[in-house]
Amino acid sequence: MEEIMEAKLYNQKAEKTGKIDLPESAFNLPWNSDLVHQVVVAMAGNKRTPVAHTKGRGEVSGGGRKPWRQKGLGKARHGSIRSPIWVGGGVAHGPRKDKNYSVKINVKAKKKAFFTVLSQKLRDNEILFLDKIDFSKPKTKEAVEIVNSLSKIGGFEKIKTKKKNKAILALDKYEPNVSKSFRNIPGMEIYQARNLNILDILNYKYLVIANPKEAIVNWK
Repeated sequence: MEEIMEAKLYNQKAEKTGKIDLPESAFNLPWNSDLVHQVVVAMAGNKRTPVAHTKGRGEVSGGGRKPWRQKGLGKARHGSIRSPIWVGGGVAHGPRKDKNYSVKINVKAKKKAFFTVLSQKLRDNEILFLDKIDFSKPKTKEAVEIVNSLSKIGGFEKIKTKKKNKAILALDKYEPNVSKSFRNIPGMEIYQARNLNILDILNYKYLVIANPKEAIVNWK
């Protein structure tokens, strides 16, 4: 039987409404820097699109003629004006756009790294659980009021003052009114919980999970 731990549950007015049961397999793993680093490097590499590209001596324009005869002039011998040591010649060992930066990583390792980061964020008091967030219509003003209320919870003061990458709001499903209300707040990002990955969580200070009972089902 899976072991369970508890965490505080709040409403959108930052009032404590009870507790939420969390699986220890997802929120109580020890920190593993090697695993997290391996997964982060792999995922960043898989997202990378090579842009820089240089031409070699066989690709630059020009006929590649021999600049002068081999012997008799007292000069160093050269075979082509497209040589890398000539102005307008090719580039030796330059970046190529056909380079593949992708790295294969096991699904189990990726999942464990995700839970490792979640566990550390919970220990650092950077995860907040809300019973629900409900808007009858898109209203950024109300979203700002919610953020201001959450900043009164101990450890979450910076959710109000931080300008960049301050928080991710993870929803159990797509809520258009909620998304439209929060998307205009600087530093806030809205995700469906099932689409979260380790890079997203590490790039933001706080993680706010709405309706956690339904949201964390997607992570098991």
